[in-house]
Amino acid sequence: MYETTSDLHQRVARYEAALDELRAAHQDIRNVLVDQVLYERWQQIGAELGFAVVAPAQSAAGNPQEAWAS
Repeated sequence: MYETTSDLHQRVARYEAALDELRAAHQDIRNVLVDQVLYERWQQIGAELGFAVVAPAQSAAGNPQEAWAS
């Protein structure tokens, strides 16, 4: 009986850990998608206001950055 209870506790712990990981992954993906939607909307608004995207520049970290020019 003890081994069955111990096995059940281990399975429940694994399930809870997997659920926590799934929730964290879901939040990460949601953040990326929200950022992408906001970025696309920001570009659309800029274009509607007559701004154009200037060629991407590289920052010190190597990340491309865009700048608006009117």
